[in-house]
Amino acid sequence: MTNERSALDRFDTAILSVLAEDGRISITELASRIGLSKSPTQARLRRLEENGVIIGYRALLDPIRLGLDHVAFVEVRLNDTREAALRAFNAAVAKVPEIEQAHMIASHFDYLLKVRCRDMRAYRRFMGETISALPHVASTSTYVAMEAVKETMLADGT
Repeated sequence: MTNERSALDRFDTAILSVLAEDGRISITELASRIGLSKSPTQARLRRLEENGVIIGYRALLDPIRLGLDHVAFVEVRLNDTREAALRAFNAAVAKVPEIEQAHMIASHFDYLLKVRCRDMRAYRRFMGETISALPHVASTSTYVAMEAVKETMLADGT
């Protein structure tokens, strides 16, 4: 990945910056904004996609308008941290839509999950029925977010 980063020039980084703000921009407008003609802009965009620098495009949804106001961060401790247990936990977490993000952590716990639900009752049910049933979960601690001061969507949704 370091080689990919060093291979990006100012036009590539400009393309990425513009697309991060407006993924639906036309090639013509993108070319105009970065100061290149349409053909080289298109070629650069295709190369960035083929090299995996741009991994996809998607609509960003407003979770509040979808009724998903409740955000909780959950510390998870596993009872087994051997590779097979970690793989099993990771695979199970990947299938749960309420878990927006899951990070393996170097700390006194093993994972930090960002969970989004409708409300506290829905979260309580989700906690008891889903999180506690994930493979190798020994214990959890929940932190409820009161307000999102800054949120940045990553390209893969994490």
